[in-house]
Amino acid sequence: MSLSTGSPFFQTAEQRAALARQRFFEESGRPTGLVSEAVIQSWSRCQSLGHQPHRRAAVDPVSASALSAVRQRNRDLLLAAGQELSQLEASLAGTGCRVLLTNATGVVVHATDMPFAPDQHMLDVAGRTGVRLSEDRVGTTAPGIVVRTGQACCVSAGEHYYEVFQGVHCAAAPIFDVHRRLAGVLDVSTEGSPFGFDAASVVGVFATSIENRLLQAQSREHVVLQFQTTPGLLDTPLQGLAALDGEGRVVWINTAGRRLLGRYPVGSAIGGADGPPEVAEAVFGTAPNALLDLGLQASPGVLRLPNGLGIWLRARVQWREGQDVRHTVALSRPVAPVADEPAAAVADAADAAESSPASLADANRRLIDTTLARNGGNVARTARELGVSRGLLYRHLRRPNDGQDPHPPA
Repeated sequence: MSLSTGSPFFQTAEQRAALARQRFFEESGRPTGLVSEAVIQSWSRCQSLGHQPHRRAAVDPVSASALSAVRQRNRDLLLAAGQELSQLEASLAGTGCRVLLTNATGVVVHATDMPFAPDQHMLDVAGRTGVRLSEDRVGTTAPGIVVRTGQACCVSAGEHYYEVFQGVHCAAAPIFDVHRRLAGVLDVSTEGSPFGFDAASVVGVFATSIENRLLQAQSREHVVLQFQTTPGLLDTPLQGLAALDGEGRVVWINTAGRRLLGRYPVGSAIGGADGPPEVAEAVFGTAPNALLDLGLQASPGVLRLPNGLGIWLRARVQWREGQDVRHTVALSRPVAPVADEPAAAVADAADAAESSPASLADANRRLIDTTLARNGGNVARTARELGVSRGLLYRHLRRPNDGQDPHPPA
C-alpha cells in the first residue's frame, strides 16, 4: 500500500522509514529528511552492488579455520576489548540486546551468546562469530556503515536495506588503532522492540574505552600521556591520550586529546598526511625533555597548552615486554597557575623541566636509579614497585660501557 506524500508529518520512525523506502525503491527518488544521510548513501551503494532488498542476505559465516586466522590477526583488539565486552554484556543482560565486535572488514570476532533469546531469529543467524556484516554481504546495517565510513551510526528496522532485517535495531561505533586506521567496530543489536535507552551513547563510551586500551597496548617503549581539564577524568573514557617516542615526537593522539588540543581534526594524520610526527613542543607548547621527565610526584601535574587551556597531566612508560611502569609526572614549563591549582604543583613542574632527561632511555635509567636508591639497592623490591620482572630490570640496568650490572642482586 502506497503512503500518501501529501501529509507533511510522519510522526514515528517507522512511518518515516516506510515512506523513505517507497520513495527510494519504488519511485527512484531520494528520501532526504526521512532517514539519515548515512542510510541514504548506504542504500545507494547497496543498489549499485546489485543487492535485491526482498532477497536473502548473505549471512553464512566464514570457515572455522578462516575465523581462527581472523581472530589471531586481531588478537590486540580482542585483548583490549575483553574487559569492556564483559562489562557491556553485564549491563545489557536485562535488555535483550546483543554485543557484537567486528574486525575492520566487518567479520564478527565476538558475539554475545544468547541461546534462550526469544523471537530473535534474524540475530540468531546474523549475530554469530564469523559472519561478515559488511555492505557487500548484508546490505545496510550499522556495523556495515561504520566499516565503510568510519563514522558511528544507528540503523533501525526499515532503515536496513534487506527486508529480512526490518525487525532489527542496531547502533555501532568505530575503534581506531595508533595509525588512525579502523581496527574494529563495536555494535549493540536487538530484534523486535526498539532500544529502551540511548544505545548510541552507550556504544560510543565503550568503543572509546576499548580504543584507549588498544592505543596504549600498541605503544611499546613510548611515553603515554594522560590529560584532561580535571584530574577526576583521568583513567576514564573521557581522558585525552597521546604517545611520545624516544625522540620526543608525538606519534598518536586519541579523539578526546585532539579535541582538547584543538589542533588535529578527528581522523587526520599527525603532522599532515605525508609529514613526519611533530615534536612535543609544537603540540603541547613544552620542550620534549620536560614532557619526558618521569619525576616521582604523587599527583598529576599542571600544564598550560598553547591554546590557553589548562590541563592536568600524568605519564607512564610502556615497556617493550608490555609491562607498565606507572608514575605521575608534571610535564610543564613555568606557567601562570590554572584557577584553583596548587602553587606548589606549578613550582614542581618548573623544577622538573630544568632537570628533565633528554630521551626516553635516559628517563628509564633515571627512574630505575631513583627507585633503586630509595630501596637501598634492593632489586626485588624495586621490580615489585615498578611492576616489572627482575630480568627486565637487570637488562635495563646494564650499561653499554662496562657490560656489568651496577646493582648486584639483593
